[in-house]
Amino acid sequence: MKNLNLFRNYYKNSKYIPYGRQNITKDDIKAVIQVLKSEFLTQGNLLEDFEKRISIKVNSKYAVAVNSATSALHIACLALGLKKGDYLWTSPITFVASANCGIYCGAKIDFVDVDKNSCLISIKELEKKLQKAKLENKLPKIIIPVHLGGSSCDMKAIYKLSKEYGFSIIEDASHALGGKFENQPVGNCKYSDISIFSFHPVKIITTGEGGVAVTNSQKYAQEMKDLRSHYIIKDRNRFKENIPGEWRYEMQGLGFNYRMNEIQAALGLSQLTRLEKIVYRRNVIYNKYKEYLKNLPLKLIEVPNNVYSSHHLAVIKLEDKDIHQNVFEGMRKNSIGVQLHYSPVHLQPFYKKFGFKKGDFPNAEDYASRAFSLPLYPELNNFSLRKIVKILKELIY
Repeated sequence: MKNLNLFRNYYKNSKYIPYGRQNITKDDIKAVIQVLKSEFLTQGNLLEDFEKRISIKVNSKYAVAVNSATSALHIACLALGLKKGDYLWTSPITFVASANCGIYCGAKIDFVDVDKNSCLISIKELEKKLQKAKLENKLPKIIIPVHLGGSSCDMKAIYKLSKEYGFSIIEDASHALGGKFENQPVGNCKYSDISIFSFHPVKIITTGEGGVAVTNSQKYAQEMKDLRSHYIIKDRNRFKENIPGEWRYEMQGLGFNYRMNEIQAALGLSQLTRLEKIVYRRNVIYNKYKEYLKNLPLKLIEVPNNVYSSHHLAVIKLEDKDIHQNVFEGMRKNSIGVQLHYSPVHLQPFYKKFGFKKGDFPNAEDYASRAFSLPLYPELNNFSLRKIVKILKELIY
């Protein structure tokens, strides 16, 4: 405990700049306190209100809030019928949960390499892989495109391929709340079955921990709601057995305790009122990075022309990968909390057990040898921005 307190005091008093952090206001705190003084800390009305507000923001018909985006990915896969022996494909440049959700269901995992410029799933590589999988009778049941850094993948192209090859689509939009694809909100599910958002503290808005699955399918929404709460049914109109007793409920399947509580929902509701301002501020900071970094031997990962990014991350790729480690470590030594988002999933020890190896997805591996995320969050000021760029420049040269 003593060491933990020392770390907290250092963090509080130092000039450390993290890559991301939550933005909590007095209104957020007030909203949480009101719940703590209320009768319900869980399974009250605020969760439903939060879900409705999320649906309005992203223009989806339904929303199912849960305790993490990982949980949302899991129940989304189950709602789409993913099972043992099926294939799930995703990007190798993502957090491991985008792939793990398939393992939870007993599915086989494979990856699609990323585009060199945007670092989003490559449509060219996807189409090539689908053609081969069709010949081998190994087509995926589900594909999970990952909206890295807040920029949407080319969902129209992926949707078109889904109609040709018969797979379902879950958008891992954990980074992309408040973003747009072709001037429409990410999460409207026009080109997908289900979309997932994260409310981890470093994401666009936070509920402490938490996530949500949005969809336009009543069937999928109901299935995910049942799965998040032990698959216990209390609505007598849905009972399978006609046995009297007001106390009765039925467990009709194997579910989980993935519920979001009222404290989280209250914080989320409060944060959601600032969503547009938060995303705008992130874009302002990102554009300043573009200006300050334009003459350095590096590139910010490309945002597609038809995308309005929520800019969860500011990812740079160094031209010279030989200096990657030294620059990364140098930034950390200067109290700048850079991070790699992400190490390729297929090269994690767990996934190597399935036969994945170095060289399988060269664009993803090249990305990881050059890239890291610079600090980006609404309260980051111009003084800190210039400090970050100054130190970066000194380390490169």
